[in-house]
Amino acid sequence: MNNFADRLKQLRKQQGLSQSQLGDLVGVHYNHIGRYERGTSLPSADVLSKLADVLDVSSDYLYEGERDSAVVVDFEDRELLQHFLDVQNLDDVDKQLVKEFLGAFLVKKKLQELVSI
Repeated sequence: MNNFADRLKQLRKQQGLSQSQLGDLVGVHYNHIGRYERGTSLPSADVLSKLADVLDVSSDYLYEGERDSAVVVDFEDRELLQHFLDVQNLDDVDKQLVKEFLGAFLVKKKLQELVSI
């Protein structure tokens, strides 16, 4: 398993979901799920983020196959670090909104890079 289509199909099956059920959960027609799994279409950043949430994986893992890992990072951008620390103090709903926005933004940038290649 080495691509988005294969990962999506495997994760959907692991969750015991049909294409129709997964489509309902993320707000797309089951035909779109089938196209994603066949590799004939890619989801929008928003749909990718929803798929990752439903399948309980990160957008990066779903799209690129990279698992999250604990890494110690030396943040040079202190302002950015402070923003991340401030997010920890938000309630769960607001944290989820920040995660979804950031995830969708990063996926959009990656898709733009792929399209421009």
